Amino acid sequence: DTTYRKLFVGGLAWQTSNEALRRYFVEFGEIVEAVVIHDKQTGRSKGYGFVTYLREDAASAALQNKSPVIDGRRANCNLAAFGTARRDKWSRGRGGGGIPMMSPNYPSMHMPMMNPNFPSPMQFQPPPYMMGPGGMAPPPFMAGGAPRG
Repeated sequence: DTTYRKLFVGGLAWQTSNEALRRYFVEFGEIVEAVVIHDKQTGRSKGYGFVTYLREDAASAALQNKSPVIDGRRANCNLAAFGTARRDKWSRGRGGGGIPMMSPNYPSMHMPMMNPNFPSPMQFQPPPYMMGPGGMAPPPFMAGGAPRG
């Protein structure tokens, strides 16, 4: 299982080769595979690749720098199993795939209304400057009533 050993490397320079990718990442440990992905029709690099390590601790060491400079260009790295949009039944066209928002696996921090760490609208307490004699005061621009013709 390569879940914690395979890295996704994005933002590569067009000229970056498999060997250049291997040269950069070999300092962290023994590499099983280092490959830059190319377009099947044109043969041109797609600007990303994958590096698979023999051991998880080597992959972890390589991930300490999430933005390495490879072939003079700043790339981005993360675990391939967790950082790439998959083309599956949840995909939404080009890019932007992912987990449906109401999935139990969707991070609740993105849904404040369902996160117990955020107050619900009913728990909102306005600051004192917003309070008027009968509760919430209207915004200052409305305090004088509606504008007249």
